[in-house]
Amino acid sequence: AEAKKSVADPNASLLQLILTIGKARTFDKYLPPNFLGAFDAQKFVFLPYSEVQEFFYMNDFNWNVTSSDHKSKEFAMLRRRIEHVLNAQSLVFRFAEDKKELLQFIADNFVADKIGINKIRIDKNNFIPIYNKWLQKVKPTIDIIDWEKAKKAGIIDGDFYLADLLSAENQTLREKLYVLLKGDEYVLDRKLDDMGFFSSRTTSFNDNQRAHTQFWNKYERPPLKEYWDYMIMRRDLLVPQDIRERKGSFFTPKIWVELSQKYLSDTLGADWQEDYIIWDCAAGTGNLLANLANPANIYASTIDQQDVEAMQDRAQNKTLNLLPKHIFQFDFLNDDFTKLPKSLYEIIQNPEKRKKLLIYINPPYAEGDSRIGKGRAGVQISKIHEKYRGAMGQASGELFAQFFARIQREMRGVVLAKFSTLKILQAPNFRNFRNSFPAKLLKIFVVPADTFDNVTGQFPIGFHIWDTSGNDVFIYAKGDAYDAKGNFLGEKALPSYDDAKYISVLIEKNKIKHSDAIPIGHMSSTGNDFQNQNALFIDDIDKKKKAGGRHTTITNENLRDIAVYFAVRKVIPADWLNDRDQFLYPNEEWQADTEFQNDCLVYTLFSNNMQSKYGANNWIPFSEAEIGAQERFGSDFMRRYIAGKVERGAVAAELFASGEKPKTAPLVFSTEAAAVFDAGRELWRYYHAQPKANVNASLYDIREHFQGRNAKGVMNKSSVDTQYTQHIEALRAALRLLARKIKIGVYKYGFLRG
Repeated sequence: AEAKKSVADPNASLLQLILTIGKARTFDKYLPPNFLGAFDAQKFVFLPYSEVQEFFYMNDFNWNVTSSDHKSKEFAMLRRRIEHVLNAQSLVFRFAEDKKELLQFIADNFVADKIGINKIRIDKNNFIPIYNKWLQKVKPTIDIIDWEKAKKAGIIDGDFYLADLLSAENQTLREKLYVLLKGDEYVLDRKLDDMGFFSSRTTSFNDNQRAHTQFWNKYERPPLKEYWDYMIMRRDLLVPQDIRERKGSFFTPKIWVELSQKYLSDTLGADWQEDYIIWDCAAGTGNLLANLANPANIYASTIDQQDVEAMQDRAQNKTLNLLPKHIFQFDFLNDDFTKLPKSLYEIIQNPEKRKKLLIYINPPYAEGDSRIGKGRAGVQISKIHEKYRGAMGQASGELFAQFFARIQREMRGVVLAKFSTLKILQAPNFRNFRNSFPAKLLKIFVVPADTFDNVTGQFPIGFHIWDTSGNDVFIYAKGDAYDAKGNFLGEKALPSYDDAKYISVLIEKNKIKHSDAIPIGHMSSTGNDFQNQNALFIDDIDKKKKAGGRHTTITNENLRDIAVYFAVRKVIPADWLNDRDQFLYPNEEWQADTEFQNDCLVYTLFSNNMQSKYGANNWIPFSEAEIGAQERFGSDFMRRYIAGKVERGAVAAELFASGEKPKTAPLVFSTEAAAVFDAGRELWRYYHAQPKANVNASLYDIREHFQGRNAKGVMNKSSVDTQYTQHIEALRAALRLLARKIKIGVYKYGFLRG
């Protein structure tokens, strides 16, 4: 449990505890508790360990962070990923109101029975940690010399563990698993040979089964039957990470399986399970098909024989509603359709029957084309890739795109219902694919990607329903958006952008044109979408980063357009839902809206990363007198620019000459922009009242002065100076209001498509 003084957010305490456990990886060494806990002066919160154990096996998550830093990006990522679990599954007892219930809960759930030998029961809570112990104690004694070679042949240790786990008296109780424990040996790869004889392979132990016996003496086998199907269905958690990454398999959460089937019912009719033949050609252990009711109309195939065995076991035990011969091994990207069951093959060969065939899948997402610089090691280049790579272009490197290409070209007319990223709709490098995939998008909903196992990125995954009989090339659609809990958020615009002119054109047209233009800063930018927002910043010329992206020198000539570009891309925070949205070159109406332009300038003035230590600070918008500076600024460029004393968008001449008359009209600011100036002026005035104030300080310098840096040199998030905190919060509040106003123009002028 995590203890906190006084009163604390229980979710934050539990998240800190989870980060601590994930960093220490105690679950690799010790059996986990039944509960995690968090308590403070008011309450005690219990969380069943089983509800969060899967998160400890996330791919690509950095556990090596300070767990008590609640402002780290990892803490925020973990909160987004699992807070819905904490909210739904935590049990909260308040000491004042719930004392009796709390004591009873402890009495019922924390019992030390000292009579006799009590073996450890195995359930959803601990079957993975016990597997990790099994790997250390039992696996080395199984008589397989080269596990790596076995792994390449499709034999994984997890199947041996399942054979052990679901057994009694050393006899596996589920006959349809790929590996069975039979006394003192394992039996695997059971099949009929070419002569019709039943054959199999066996392996035993290299220590007379001693370690195996000692290990399982501590545990109660088998687990309760209510857990068996879950353990078989979650076989994917026992698959080594390198194989999972190479195959790109991601278990579909139950919440999205159920929602997808509702959308199928709404789109294809309430009797869709009776009217359509359903084939999941990337079925895994079959969880996408678990709720379907008409086994005669359902087929399930997968590339792994072990998964076939798992589905057949589930079917035999009535936890998966499939006919035995409708479950089969099939490599969709390499095998010929003649290998399919005859009844399914006849449907695929008949154009009329294909109209009532529904391909219902969550395909693999690995990138398989190493020859275009995108492949993961070990991902094979399929026959379908070779066959259609010319038409698909760069998209041919994606396994899920290869699935869809074969479906559309060789099974034209079917309904394709599939989970995938939005690349097929929006990615620039999928343009050739879109043109070679004539199909009508009937319906789509999008959900956060990190609700899927082993996905940590902040982007949308969509469930798409396509009619492949048409000749439509995708251009635009609106999809329904749901949050991680399944709450409806509203409609989401999904344009293809194939006809788009991107916002980068705005800065490409504003490179330095004259030798006497005044350089005042540097902007780095990458891409044209929200996922590259962190790579967009304005700082000093002398600090210019040469590597990657675009680099633009800011001058008096292009400051207006740079400010518009910067503000437009920054005023809307990036999130999972807009991650793939592209910023576009606007319509011409923005050119006449000087208030919008000036709002963008003000937002940019108070949102950049200028530091006076790298050179003259040309970005101070105030005079020395109005903020109480003790001496003259090194540059009064920005004040003069605002006052109309600097040539804008043309050749600058003698711009700092004393007594110069304005060359253009002074800028006029909106109420919202003026409020930002007012808040900024108070902050600067407070800073310049400090004994060691730097006369040329930028906003970044002021923040650094009051907030300081930690031992690692990173600027602290807050300050102990309460007056500074009030001033900076007032400035941020004014900037938020200004951003809200600019956002209206972002859509009005077409920088984003609504």
